[in-house]
Amino acid sequence: MKISIITATYNSAATISSCIASVNEQTYADIEHIIIDGASNDNTLEIIKSIPNRVSKIVSEPDNGIYDAMNKGIKLATGDIVGILNSDDFYATNTIIETVVNAFQEKNVDSVFGNLDFVASENTNKVIRHWKSSPFIRGSFAKGWHPSHPTFFVRRNIYKNYGIFDTSLDVSADFELMLRFLEKHKISTCYLNETIVKMRYGGESTGSLKRIITGNKNILKAFKNNNIKVSPFYTCNRILSKAKQFIQR
Repeated sequence: MKISIITATYNSAATISSCIASVNEQTYADIEHIIIDGASNDNTLEIIKSIPNRVSKIVSEPDNGIYDAMNKGIKLATGDIVGILNSDDFYATNTIIETVVNAFQEKNVDSVFGNLDFVASENTNKVIRHWKSSPFIRGSFAKGWHPSHPTFFVRRNIYKNYGIFDTSLDVSADFELMLRFLEKHKISTCYLNETIVKMRYGGESTGSLKRIITGNKNILKAFKNNNIKVSPFYTCNRILSKAKQFIQR
C-alpha cells in the first residue's frame, strides 16, 4: 500500500529540513513525498534539493494559497492513501506512517486520524497544547468536535469521489473537507489514540486573532454549504472545546 505525503511550502527555509527529515526517517518504505512550493524567494528549494530525501515530485510556481497548493499535490498523488504534512510540522515518531497504514489495512476504513501536539517554535520539545481527539460519532462536528487535519489520512479515491479543498473558505478549507467527507458523505474512519503530528504553534489558522475570527465565520459557511444544521451557540462550544486542550494537556 503506497502513501502520498503532500507538503506545501512558501519561504519555509527555517523549518522544511525537519519536516523532510521526519518523512525520511519513517520505517514504512512505500512513501511518495510531494512538495508544492509557492515560488519561494528564500532558499527553501535549495535546502530541499541539498539533502537526501524521499521527495519524488517538486513543483514551484505561484499559487492561490496553501489549499490551492494542497489541491495540486492531491492531483499529482499516485498513492493509495494521501496525508498532508505542513512545512513547519513533523511526525511525532518514525513509526507513524507504518501505524497509520496498518490501521487502514486492519480496519478496512476510508480514513484515519489521531492526536496532535502544538509545540513551541523555538523548542519543539515544549508542548503548548495537546489536541487529544476521540472516535468520530455522527453529528459531532455540530457540537464543536473535529479531527486535527494534519493527522487526517484519506484514501485517494475519496478525493476523486467527493472532491478536494474548497479554496474559497481560506483557512477553514480543511475543516470543510473533513465535514464533507465524514458527516455529509459518511466515509468510514478510525481513531488512533496517539500523537501523530507535532505542529509549531502560530500557523495559518492560529497565528492571529483576525485569522481565528475569519476561520470561525468560514466554518459556519461550511456547515451551510453542506446543508448541515448547527446551533447558534456553535462558535462558543468550539472555543470552549479548544480551551480545554490548554488546560488538560
